Amino acid sequence: MNERTVIVDTNRLFSSVLPSGKSDRAILQRSEYRFFTPNFTIIELFKHKDALLKKAKLPEASVLGFLEEAIECVNFVSVSDIPVGTFLEAYRICRRTDRNDTAFVALTLHLDGVLWTRDDTLKIGLAKQGFTRLFSM
Repeated sequence: MNERTVIVDTNRLFSSVLPSGKSDRAILQRSEYRFFTPNFTIIELFKHKDALLKKAKLPEASVLGFLEEAIECVNFVSVSDIPVGTFLEAYRICRRTDRNDTAFVALTLHLDGVLWTRDDTLKIGLAKQGFTRLFSM
């Protein structure tokens, strides 16, 4: 397992855009790590832009600036680059907790990295399945 390869889930990127996400932004800018996320994450970020703006209580230009900073720190990977067998293994691990996180777990397995998430329910569910490749800072 390569603890320098960090797969970032959508909720961590969301939090990095908020004023309270200053520590997440700082972590994303640390050069000793390489951050990755599935390519659909960028769509999710912009799909929920209005909710981010409302929650951030900042001018749109500020939120978009934070979003740009976050995007520049992350490498986007096409889920089609993940082998089917790896994706199926990730689905097996995620199916009882949250199937929507399958791509993040699959990318973690594929890149031999660790997953960075704020989702405690997911962390507990993954641990029950023997998946302990979680990033903590």
